[in-house]
Amino acid sequence: MAGSTPASLSADAAAPAAAQPRKNRPTTPAGEAWRRFRHHRLAVASAVILLALFAIVALGPFLWPVPINEIDFSAKLQGPSWAHPLGTDDLGQDLLARLIYGGRISLAVGLAAMIVAVVVGILVGAISGMASGRVDAVLMWVTDLFLSLPLLPLLLLLTYLFRDSVKSVLGPEGGAFVLIVVVIGGLRWMQVARLVRAQFLSLREKEFVEAARALGASKPRLVLQHILPNALGPVIVAGTIDVAAAIIAESTLSFLGLGFPSDIPTWGSVLRDAKDYLDIAPHWVLFPGAAIFLAVITINFIGDGLRDALDPRRVL
Repeated sequence: MAGSTPASLSADAAAPAAAQPRKNRPTTPAGEAWRRFRHHRLAVASAVILLALFAIVALGPFLWPVPINEIDFSAKLQGPSWAHPLGTDDLGQDLLARLIYGGRISLAVGLAAMIVAVVVGILVGAISGMASGRVDAVLMWVTDLFLSLPLLPLLLLLTYLFRDSVKSVLGPEGGAFVLIVVVIGGLRWMQVARLVRAQFLSLREKEFVEAARALGASKPRLVLQHILPNALGPVIVAGTIDVAAAIIAESTLSFLGLGFPSDIPTWGSVLRDAKDYLDIAPHWVLFPGAAIFLAVITINFIGDGLRDALDPRRVL
């Protein structure tokens, strides 16, 4: 037994030594970003809430198969109950079914408008950052011009001018969706363009880019394989903010009657219909307002977490 003690001691001493390299093993950039993101508790909680919200609007029609336009005057303006968990409106329509349907539209508009803004911003910023000279000056002048325009009045004007022509080609719902996405995304690309340009101006002088250029890499290859992947961090953060801004913009248009047709519920249109019943049916305003608030604030917290995760200058 005495002879086994040195062996056990040596085994115990070897265990930390074996674990040490595993602890100091270098992590991938994605793994390091995930570690940083997990430290932002509000961002993690917001991501869970947002995923639950997406699951509700995606699976809701199967779990709660109530028609969105079913009218029941005997049940109008009822508060939450077992038959209508979120209550009813002035026509007796189920608010839960209408908010689930409207959530699909509002969230889809936010994501699609973000994609439009990010794609346009990356194209303008990349061309400006790589070209320099007169091309850079003209593109930045156009960007500054768009930034100086009043966003909400221009959004209302463009939607009002083109809604009938677009709807006549693509139909009422499809036309409204395309028009709102294009208008909102087309007025949100400027911040992304400036971020991408700044990243390109910094990265194009880095050693790894100079090495790739010396090896004969073409400009498209430099952009797609070396510069753009390293410039996406701030773009991702800006994209999350654009989703929240697009949801608010769509809700504003629907509230003012310039969004989707009146028979198609969105979170903003449900709020518009409820504005005259604040005193006698507060639930009608509370639930769509809470849905907009919850979606926007969770997306903003996720953006804060991504900013911390993708910024190497922050020490966590």
